[in-house]
Amino acid sequence: MLIRHPSDILPSEITPPEVYRERRRFMQGVVALAAGAVLGAAGDAAAGPRLPGVRASAYRLDEERTPYKDVTTYNNFYEFGTGKGDPAQNAGSLRTQSWTVAVEGEVRRPATWDIDTLLKLAPLEERVYRLRCVEGWSMVIPWVGFPLRELIRRAEPTGKAKYVEFVTLHDPAQMPGQRTRLLDWPYVEGLRLDEAMHPLTLLAVGLYGEVLPKQNGAPVRLVVPWKYGFKSAKSIARIRFVEKPPLTAWMKAAPREYGFYSNVNPHVDHPRWSQAKERRIGEFFKRDTLMFNGYGDQVAQLYRGMDLKRFF
Repeated sequence: MLIRHPSDILPSEITPPEVYRERRRFMQGVVALAAGAVLGAAGDAAAGPRLPGVRASAYRLDEERTPYKDVTTYNNFYEFGTGKGDPAQNAGSLRTQSWTVAVEGEVRRPATWDIDTLLKLAPLEERVYRLRCVEGWSMVIPWVGFPLRELIRRAEPTGKAKYVEFVTLHDPAQMPGQRTRLLDWPYVEGLRLDEAMHPLTLLAVGLYGEVLPKQNGAPVRLVVPWKYGFKSAKSIARIRFVEKPPLTAWMKAAPREYGFYSNVNPHVDHPRWSQAKERRIGEFFKRDTLMFNGYGDQVAQLYRGMDLKRFF
């Protein structure tokens, strides 16, 4: 019998086949519905340190929020494993004390900022955003953070800066998933500068009013609500301003499946499944996937004139 080790698994094999995926989502929905019936409002109860001075934001949805328990136990964070429960189980090894973020590249004011300095760049807001995963599930999450453009303004990009690259911490001792060859670590993501400057683009430091849990990308992560969730780099250690599009982690691993833009688009299927439908965690039935995840009125102008099937 052939025994396959994690380092032997190809990136294109990480997402299971359609039948298995549908059965798994069905069971997840049943479990979540049962838990909601038992826990009621307690399902949203906060469990960690509160973030002070968080103000309400105009960026809110009139939709039911995904329970805190689901948001913090059903995750993709491959630095801690490929299973949805692996990050919650394994992320305790991450050390977030004395965290710093290096801002470098084509900027007039390069700097290395600690997390306390980052928290003082702009008032913290609670923004309720949809999160849509490329695998077909979604959530509604009350993030806490500030617009990325506040950091960008202070960094003062030069005229050569066209893109922003985000690099996750690389430390296999803290992140056991990095001991495998699943991806070419560290995890790298990127945005065009105008996407990064858009007021919806958030640097998140918390959720549900709490300090961001480790399994959700502590202490600071990116949230880009009109793009698939893998675009939102977690546990960011470096932010680089560059002239050319960064070669992102999933583009390098599987370029046919993951493009640079990664906008939520129900009309562009993943090579192995449709993106036309999604299942909200905690719900039984699927719903239609919305173009740009429902944020088209705010962001569609960024892509005017582009062939979104070619630039996927």
